[in-house]
Amino acid sequence: MDKLQALNTLLEVAREGGFAKAARRLGVATSSVTRLMDALEASLGAALLTRTPRKVSLTDAGVAYVDQVGRLLDDLAEADESVFDSGAAPVGALRVAVPSTFGRLRLAGHLAAFMAEHPRVVLDLVVADHYADLVTERIDVAVRIGVPDRDGTLIVRKLADNPRVVVASGGYLRQRGTPASPAHLAEHECLRFAYGGGPRARQEWTFRAKGGETRVEVQGHLLSNNLDMLLQAALAGRGIALLPAWLVDADVRAGRLVRLFDSHEASPHEKAVVIHAAYLPNRRQSSKVRALVRFLEARLAAPDTT
Repeated sequence: MDKLQALNTLLEVAREGGFAKAARRLGVATSSVTRLMDALEASLGAALLTRTPRKVSLTDAGVAYVDQVGRLLDDLAEADESVFDSGAAPVGALRVAVPSTFGRLRLAGHLAAFMAEHPRVVLDLVVADHYADLVTERIDVAVRIGVPDRDGTLIVRKLADNPRVVVASGGYLRQRGTPASPAHLAEHECLRFAYGGGPRARQEWTFRAKGGETRVEVQGHLLSNNLDMLLQAALAGRGIALLPAWLVDADVRAGRLVRLFDSHEASPHEKAVVIHAAYLPNRRQSSKVRALVRFLEARLAAPDTT
């Protein structure tokens, strides 16, 4: 019995729920699949499959075995692919984690160009705002917005700056007045990003200018971990928001939002927050990882004119 062939066949039987369907997918006779599964179970001394006239399903032992075998075969495929991927031409699957709002506004429009440049790469995009674990989620590259030294075990490459701007709608400013300086934000309704700690958590916005640094504790009735929600609230006149320039520039150009304190550099953090790519050290030699990082460096450095 070819053990590797038997394991791959078992996974196909489990996916298809039957010997005949698995045989068609594999391009072999149904009898070959049946004999191979019988031989695998005999070698293990355990029943992996429950056979009925209408369906083939996994036993409890089969479920546990398939789970372990699946991970093993994924690791083997990844090892094989890494050999091919160390060459000059990027090839194979590339699993990339991207933040949802940034991915929609600043990455989605560029991906077609990347795929055209690298037709042998298959992009597997994981769109989520959580801090993805590159090992457990099998991520090749994570595009992140934050402080790049958060995890010292990763390779980190800066892709672009992430300037923040303070914005409000004209309607809000007419109703509540325009703050004359950052210090006056303490008197206004501020739309805050949720960094943890709940609505009672203290939040300061930091402003830097030639005259020095100012920190202002801000308050407000809306707290969200989603940038789109804060943007929509600002457009609706619900308060003043500190948001990334790439998110609000189009609304500022269209007159839907007004930028405040242009002479200041604003940030919700003391440390510099940038857009960066993070990947595991064992992906350092991957040609497809290097290709994506170089591509994003070039594209994200260019101004967004959308």
